[in-house]
Order: sequence, then structure tokens, then C-alpha cells
Amino acid sequence: MTDPTFPVLPAGFRFGAATAAYQIEGAHDRDGRGPSIWDTFSHTPGRTLGGATGDTACDHYHRYREDVALLRGLGVDSYRCSLSWSRLLPQGTGPVNREGLAFYDRLLDELLAAGISPAVTLYHWDLPQALEDRGGWRFRATAEAFAGYAALAAARFGDRVERWITLNEPFCSAFVGYAEGRHAPGAREGRGALAAAHHLLVGHGLAVRELRAAGAREVGITLNLDQIDAASRLPEDLSAVRRAEVLHNEVWTEPLLAGRYPVLEAQTWSGLADGPWRRPGDLELIGAPLDFLGVNFYRPITVAAAPHKEPDPRRRTAMDIGVTELDPYGTRHTTMGWPVVPAAFAELLCGLAARYPDLPPVWITENGSAEADTVSPDGAVHDPDRIDYLAGHLAAVAEAIAAGVDVRGYYVWSLLDNFEWARGYEQRFGLVHVDYDTLTRAPKDSYHWYRGLITAHRARTEEAAR
Repeated sequence: MTDPTFPVLPAGFRFGAATAAYQIEGAHDRDGRGPSIWDTFSHTPGRTLGGATGDTACDHYHRYREDVALLRGLGVDSYRCSLSWSRLLPQGTGPVNREGLAFYDRLLDELLAAGISPAVTLYHWDLPQALEDRGGWRFRATAEAFAGYAALAAARFGDRVERWITLNEPFCSAFVGYAEGRHAPGAREGRGALAAAHHLLVGHGLAVRELRAAGAREVGITLNLDQIDAASRLPEDLSAVRRAEVLHNEVWTEPLLAGRYPVLEAQTWSGLADGPWRRPGDLELIGAPLDFLGVNFYRPITVAAAPHKEPDPRRRTAMDIGVTELDPYGTRHTTMGWPVVPAAFAELLCGLAARYPDLPPVWITENGSAEADTVSPDGAVHDPDRIDYLAGHLAAVAEAIAAGVDVRGYYVWSLLDNFEWARGYEQRFGLVHVDYDTLTRAPKDSYHWYRGLITAHRARTEEAAR
């Protein structure tokens, strides 16, 4: 009997699981890998919870066969992983690390032998420190270095990769890293962060060019888009929503999907937005056609106008847009403090398709929840809240598909509990529990639920085809 909590997705819909290199690989200084900005950031006192680092993480570098076996047991069609740029190019450019190439050769071959299609993210926030030392994403040279890295990866691995993702959540790279300072490299800047945002998009465009030249099968980018609601219908709160839309969404979607910069960027960042980092031809480069758009979603946000306070221009960051976030949601929250509102997911997807009529096919490249997981005396991890979260959000995806949004597949975040960036190891997103002392893996109830969902989906599809 099919579990009634299983959402019904259309035939051909594909299921996967996702991870990121710095969050799981470990082996931070093994076999020629160079340091990334996250090595530097996490080793800086006070930057991460409890001083946690990704030095060991889940030790996936040495345990990848065990993790691929978990993926095979889960029954996923595809696995979304990322490459460590500094494992392949320790200085970001220049000499190639053959040991790094060999590791990803082994991983990709293991996945294919297990019948799992690789989806590879080129950049999941771990810029080689050598490039940051030269200015990082504030400068176009980093975008050009990224193109070289993309060409290397495509030439070596393109025969085995079904789906390439250039960037993961550039909002976090540009604004959480260069404006808020909560993520690596820990900067708090205005124009520097906006320059970084633009150069990330230029890097994406250059990488798309290289991937296409190498014959890549599918090329896209992953954005963490937000469903943003106004705290009230007051004009000042509605205006705050528009500024928040620019910051969170339109900086990326407008150049990528509409070939233009956000109409309200000057209103959002008066005096900061239109800098010398933009060049003729950039919009054409950035807006090259995509085979798919990756969407990451976890929770909606509600905003209101912040009390007026003119920031010190010497200390103004790109986050200073006169907006404050509120939490009016009378619902359960995950341990990240995020409200669980599945209906907002369907609203986001439908709104995206309505705004951009030529929207490429969508893949949900991350969705999941952090919960207070504990290991029972029998060794099991019972996580009913995560199962409820996944069921609700997959039902929202099904609702968006029924409304006409072309969503092709879903990657749950995450396969494993892992290093959760500045929050260290306190937050657990995995379908598989990791004991960080022994590195023992233990599938949670949600792992078995997701496997059941995939099995039921395939059985239903096969029955319908008969």
C-alpha cells in the first residue's frame, strides 16, 4: 500500500539528493588541495559556531564509496555534488592538481557504476584563497579564472556529467559573504559586494560559454529565490518589499532571464549600484540561454520598512536597503529558526513562471529541513518533522506543476548531516545521521520515507505505462 504522505508527481519526474564539497569532503590539506576562503574563514576565531571547520567534515574524500552505496540504497536517479576548485587548481589558476582530478574521476565512476547520474556544481562558495588574496569576486579577473576552471572541469569530466550548475546561490556568495560578513570571506562592503554580484554573473556567463564549447549536455545555474511578503499594505512596507525583491531575487533573475538589470536598483542602492564593473556586452554574456534553472527554497520571508536611519557612507553595506524582516508565521519552525510554509513554495514557483514567460525548465536543486535529531537506543533516528516538511514541500511542487510550471526534478538537501557553514555542526539537514566522533553513518526515518516515495513513484509510472 502506498504511504498516503507520498505526494504524486508526474511520470518522468526525477529524484535526487545533494551535497557540497566543503561541507562533506574533509581532507582539507591532503593530496595537493589548496586552501579556500572557507578554510581561512573557519580557522579565524569567532567566525563559526564553536570554532568548527571543514577540515574533516564527513570525510567523504575517503568514504565516498560508502556514501555512494547510501545513494544507491536510496534509489535516487541523480546526485548533485560540487567540485572543490582549490582541489583541482590549488592557486585558482595555473598548475593542475592531478590527485584532485583523480578523486573526482573515482567519484563519478562510482556513481555511474551505481546507476546514478552526476549533476555537478562548479562553485559552491569555496573560492581558492589565492584568488581572494588578489581581490576575489570584486574583480573581473576572478570571473575569468572561473572560466578557466570550468573549461578544465568540462574537458575532464564532461563525458560523465549529465547536468552542470555554474554557481550555487550567488546571493550568499555576494551579499552574505561580501556585505553581511557572516560567510567567507567575511567582508562588510557596499560597492565591493555589488561588484562581486556582477562578477559572479559574468563568471557564470563565461563558464556557460566554456561548457557549451566542450559539448556539455545540460547547463544551468542555481538561485536561492525568496517568496517575499509585505508586513502590511502601507505604502512604505510595499516599497520595502520591492527593494527586498531587488536584493534577494532580481539582481539575478533580471539579467539571467530578461536580459536587463533591475529597474529599481538605483532606488534600492542609491549611489552604489551602477559601477565601473559593468561593461558593454555583459548582459548578452550573462543572459545566454539556459537548459534549466535550479531553485533552492527553504522558507518565505516577510519584510517591513525599517525605521529611517541614514547609514554612515563609509560603513554602508549592500544590505543597508531600509528593510527589516519579521516573522508573522504561526507555524512550526525548523532548528534554523525558519518557518515551515509549503504553500509559499508553490507561490514562488508560479510567480516565477508568470514573471518570466520564457522560463527554462526548473529543477529544485535544494529543499530540506534542519531538525533536532537524536539517536534512539536502538540506533534509529526518528525524524517525523523532516518527513512532514518534505511531504509538504513536494506536494507544493506537484501543485506548481499542475498549475503549468515545468519542474523536472527535486534534490533533497541533504544526503548527509554536514558542516553547516558558520553554524558549524549544530544543524542537521541530512537524511543520513553522521556521528562526528566516529563518522558512522545511520539512515534516518526520512531516508526510508524518501526511498519509499521514489519506489512508489516508479511503480506508479510503470503501471501507467502498461
